[in-house]
Amino acid sequence: MKFNQALLYPLPGYDFAAVLEWFAERVDRIILLFDAHKLDISDEFSEVIRALKNHEDKMRVVLNKADQIGTQQLMRVYGALMWSLGKIINTPEVVRVYIGSFWAQPLLVPDNRKLFEAEEQDLFRDIQGLPRNAALRKLNDLIKRARLAKVHAYIISSLKKEMPSMFGKENKKKELIANLGEIYLKIEKEHSISPGDFPNLKKMQEILAGQDFTKFQSMKSKLLESVEDMLANDIAKLMTMVRQEEAAMPSQAVKGGAFEGTMNGPFGHGYGEGAGEGIDELEWVVGRDKPSYDEIFYTLSPVNGKVSGAMAKKEMVKSKLPNTVLGKIWKLADVDKDGFLDDEEFALANHLIKVKLEGHELPAELPSHLVPPSKRGQ
Repeated sequence: MKFNQALLYPLPGYDFAAVLEWFAERVDRIILLFDAHKLDISDEFSEVIRALKNHEDKMRVVLNKADQIGTQQLMRVYGALMWSLGKIINTPEVVRVYIGSFWAQPLLVPDNRKLFEAEEQDLFRDIQGLPRNAALRKLNDLIKRARLAKVHAYIISSLKKEMPSMFGKENKKKELIANLGEIYLKIEKEHSISPGDFPNLKKMQEILAGQDFTKFQSMKSKLLESVEDMLANDIAKLMTMVRQEEAAMPSQAVKGGAFEGTMNGPFGHGYGEGAGEGIDELEWVVGRDKPSYDEIFYTLSPVNGKVSGAMAKKEMVKSKLPNTVLGKIWKLADVDKDGFLDDEEFALANHLIKVKLEGHELPAELPSHLVPPSKRGQ
């Protein structure tokens, strides 16, 4: 699967906003870059963002060069950015913002290095995962087009109804175009349509100025019913089919360039920290604290050297971690999948609880260096 990118710069001689909209319809991800040390959303940039209306689900924001300011100022800048974007991007969902310093220079203020590394990895994962959801995004585009076609039908039908049959057609046309915003509001209330589904008002007025309203078609109820049925029923079936196909396909990811070798040995993100602690050591890293874990283990009345899930749960819930997290820890710690924990597995569970309580993420699968010595090779 190809992964294309385009850098666009406004040049005289063409409609930059129209070009942006053309690209926005065809790309999988739109990234807006802001500099943390000189945050300023200019009028030109605001127009660019507005030109991307109806593509907010594709947008991601990068607050770049965040190493050039301190933590306290960074919090203020982040808040100011979200407030400014909220006025331009009028959607109920907040746009995902990645904070970092995406260049190969030393960090000027290194206080937030771990945050920057985590954000960089999140952004990489977001981009790498684009091929997996390509069909779903195309289906979402189809839904947008269908809803927009439905709104256009209502608009054209409303304009057709208001036109006189004999005299004063040109004056009435000008009046309708001038009051198009009021027509939008009327249609929105009558048919319970979201404001975001309507075409750009200014652009629609410009297009209508060159049209002959007397040639507009009346509303065809059967066609509208077909669109409604497609949105209500066919799309749901297609969504299920797409999910099934994607699950059956081999995993796909963006490769090459910056996505090759993002784990650079001991200098990769999270190396030697959290669940990665002890990765280069010969001794089992959990063994350091195992004596203290063993004291707790033998108070839980083990039978044949193992404690049941119910007994282990009584101790694990003392960490006050959510049940979903503890469930994941149990799955990782029960290495032999017998529903019980021996002393090594119990120590491993406590080690993973400690990892999570220290603010690190749990691994999706148990790393080889954390596998208890007695379980290795099984």
